Amino acid sequence: MNIQVLALLTAPTTALLALGYGFFLAKKIVKDDEGGPKLQAIALAIRQGAMTYLKKQFSLVVPIMLILAILINFGLGTGIAIAFLLGAIGSALIGYFGMWIAVRANVRTAKNAIKGLNPALKTAFDAGTVNGMLVVGLGLLGVSLIYMWAYFSFINQGPELVAKHATDVLVGYGFGAALLTLFMRVGGGIFTKAADVGADLVGKIEAGIPEDDPRNPAVIADNVGDNVGDCAGMAADVFESYEVTVVASMILGGAMFGLKGVVFPLLARAAAILTSILGTFFVKAKNDRENPINPLMRGFIVSAVSAMVIFMLLAQYVLQEPRAGYAAVTGIVSMLIFLFITKYYTGPGEKPVIAIAKASKTGAGTTLISGLAVGMESTFISVVVVAATIFVGYWFLGFYGISLAGMGMLATTGIIMSLDTFGPIADNAQGMVEMAHLGGKAPKVTESLDAVGNTTKALTKGFAVGSAAVAAVSLFATYFEATGLLSIDMAHPKVFVGVLIGGALPFLFSSRLIGSVGRAAFEVVEEVRRQFKEIKGIMAGTALPDYSKAVAIVTAAAQRELIVPALIVVGAPLVISPLGAEALGGFLGGVVVSGLALALFMCNGGGAWDNAKKYIEDGHFGGKGSDPHKAAVIGDTVGDPLKDTAGPALNPMMKIVQIVALLIAPYVVQIFGR
Repeated sequence: MNIQVLALLTAPTTALLALGYGFFLAKKIVKDDEGGPKLQAIALAIRQGAMTYLKKQFSLVVPIMLILAILINFGLGTGIAIAFLLGAIGSALIGYFGMWIAVRANVRTAKNAIKGLNPALKTAFDAGTVNGMLVVGLGLLGVSLIYMWAYFSFINQGPELVAKHATDVLVGYGFGAALLTLFMRVGGGIFTKAADVGADLVGKIEAGIPEDDPRNPAVIADNVGDNVGDCAGMAADVFESYEVTVVASMILGGAMFGLKGVVFPLLARAAAILTSILGTFFVKAKNDRENPINPLMRGFIVSAVSAMVIFMLLAQYVLQEPRAGYAAVTGIVSMLIFLFITKYYTGPGEKPVIAIAKASKTGAGTTLISGLAVGMESTFISVVVVAATIFVGYWFLGFYGISLAGMGMLATTGIIMSLDTFGPIADNAQGMVEMAHLGGKAPKVTESLDAVGNTTKALTKGFAVGSAAVAAVSLFATYFEATGLLSIDMAHPKVFVGVLIGGALPFLFSSRLIGSVGRAAFEVVEEVRRQFKEIKGIMAGTALPDYSKAVAIVTAAAQRELIVPALIVVGAPLVISPLGAEALGGFLGGVVVSGLALALFMCNGGGAWDNAKKYIEDGHFGGKGSDPHKAAVIGDTVGDPLKDTAGPALNPMMKIVQIVALLIAPYVVQIFGR
């Protein structure tokens, strides 16, 4: 049996194994009961809000995707149009089922917290693993099926034709996944942060009530937002990066090694799924006193180290080129360094976060100044790591080495997504414990899980930005392949114009999203104030607020703002293309440089402000309700739309402009020249 046929069998089989493991865990979670009537009522409100939001978003997005598929069919061919739809469907399924399991696991985590740390930890992590298995399983299955179609359709005409047709169609697949992800990221980010900011400004600052107090009319919208933004949006985002890196690796591998170079990423992805599954078995707390971060990190380290070993073996026996293994391992190592940097700059109790908290003693102004400084410093260090990854990957194996480094960064995607989804589930669980007034071990257990969840969410945001940047650079390399360019001349005015416009685009894109959060949060604030004023008995706890109003406000705001950012991202490469292929290449480079730096600044700065607030809430510098706390809440309010809306949305934005340019590259060269 040759290596191509082996890959055809191994990759989809492993993908189905991942999906089967996810189904097994989901069935086990859902079989557990939801606790008492009060918990169930809270869970139902969150679940209904989340699913209503998704249905409204899909009702708006589906017609847009179908229209685009028709246009792609006439402009680029039926195969690319079908792949575009498959990528979009995969991304949508990831978002939907990721949220579906999260809004069922949150209440069970809260209920199991009464028993102790391990039962609650296991429930939240298992639900996260379901999400992780969906991402890697559907991701690998989609790419495998496209490759199988090309293999059996064109193998008689030669392996080069198989590689060409497979990779051409895979670009369409990546475009569908990326564009749907952009909608999920933009809509989810606006929803979650408008609700969060509105709830905090009136609840914490004006009314002086706790974060998840049931008296706050925006509290359910806030809890729904955790799932909409951090489960559905993040899952679709990482799925798209997962797809884009393997697509770029297959395109560049085919150009360098022929069919073997196309097959290697498929087998490496399959092996990485197995290492992620292996890592999940090591996530178990030794006792109720252990910090929950320790078992999570144990599982992650096992997964990462075993992936390194398997990548080296595959490089040796599939490609007979150990440098391919070194390039992939470079990605894993840089991802570990990236996570450490993110933890240092955003982690609770770390020096930069304590410095921001201390600055809050003199008011909101110094809180904001200190947070800006931390975000900017972290950006430089993080960009150096990404730059080193790209350089070392290229040193080992040229552009193919860069794409393999990006693939290595995403090797542990299965368990990374487990850690990410764990965060909002733990956050929801703590809110439910507080709203349902559960006693015993529950408050302490969910508080510790939520603290760890905040750390894992910050870590995975940094991971998502870093991997998105390397994926975008991989696609940038494929653009050179598609256009036949060997370099771009920065001294040429047209190229420099392209670089400038590309560098400015992420700022325009981000301004739309941040402004959207501000406008929606204003509406939420006005609604919460109205209810506190008009519904007598809310503050005394004798009357319930109308939670549905805030949910409706942020849902409508999220839908209103979906279209313009997508038009900006898809349309910009088309507008620049008349300047020629070289100028379009300069534009793509400008987008990556500016987008990466801006995304890192917003994610890390926002994360640092968030944990500075939590550090004060833990009893430092006056604790909850003090003047430093109020200043820190304002810092967190500014950071929220940065770290959870605009920053993460730049991930798919950076890749969509590359994919659109890649799709139109042959026409740009033909019509406008190089």
